Amino acid sequence: MEILLTLFLGKPLWLWLTFLAIVLVLLVLDLGVLNKGDEEIGVAKSLKLSAFYVTLGVLFAGFVWWQVSAEAAGLYLTAFVVEKSLAMDNVFVIAMIFGFFAIPRKYQHRALFWGILGVIVLRGLMIGFGAALVQNYHWVLYIFAAFLIFTGLKMLLAKEDHAPDIASNPLLKFLRKRLNVTDELHGHAFTVRKEDPGTGKLKLYATPLLLALIMVEIADVIFAVDSVPAVFAITSDPYIVFTSNIFAILGLRALYFALAAILHRFAYLKYALAVLLIFIGSKVFVASLLDLEKFPASVSLGVTFAILATGVIVSLWKTRGQPAHVTLPGEPGNDHPARH
Repeated sequence: MEILLTLFLGKPLWLWLTFLAIVLVLLVLDLGVLNKGDEEIGVAKSLKLSAFYVTLGVLFAGFVWWQVSAEAAGLYLTAFVVEKSLAMDNVFVIAMIFGFFAIPRKYQHRALFWGILGVIVLRGLMIGFGAALVQNYHWVLYIFAAFLIFTGLKMLLAKEDHAPDIASNPLLKFLRKRLNVTDELHGHAFTVRKEDPGTGKLKLYATPLLLALIMVEIADVIFAVDSVPAVFAITSDPYIVFTSNIFAILGLRALYFALAAILHRFAYLKYALAVLLIFIGSKVFVASLLDLEKFPASVSLGVTFAILATGVIVSLWKTRGQPAHVTLPGEPGNDHPARH
């Protein structure tokens, strides 16, 4: 039992194993019980699942309070809210990817489910690397902070949004050159064996669903470049950074099917997110100037909620009465063949 008390990245091993066990149970419950088979997830079910994940994420803050400290719980909640908010743009990109490959709604959950496994591994590696950097080179935090301020200012000054050009994506072009890709979906299969027209032999082909999964994973890595430094600017505790990241992502995946259809109602939230990034980056420098060891967790949480609440209220007020701009793949008006 002593091995469970061994410190790993500053926390007892049993704390890490407890969290990973919770995530494993949630994933098994998700795919094996709540979403068995290929079924379309409607808005109502999406909202219920999301409420379930958000509740668990908030309850985990109580666990952190109990096992670590009240300050750690406040930092966790701040990081959780920031990560979930920053992931809003990720929802739009995922919807664009699924639309580009014409992935029906009933197969999207499968791609997102397997995608979360990759996210856990990739985020874990990035957070572990970031923690090692911060522990050995504290000045890296100032680089993270400056990057967040620059990103926030860039978001504020951007004149207009441009939808990503998926067809011209270099990675997608590379995959199509290196992989045999089918022209159509084969159920929820990521790969399929088909007869090669030239040789007549069976050959392994990737389906559009596999390409969509890979693109979703890459999109998460790109968004992690903003979100991981943002959370490290809140706290350098790897346990808080990792758990808040993963809980936020688990919940967002559940909310995707409802959120993607109403994303236009949050058009002004990007400005709130830009201000939030500037605030998170600035408080690192403010704490240093005031000779504070850490910026107060309660202040960070309060300001974060105030900024995001303002962005949500303004967005809902400004966009009231507007029709939806995002049509999810598999819905009427978006039934087109996959582009290859």
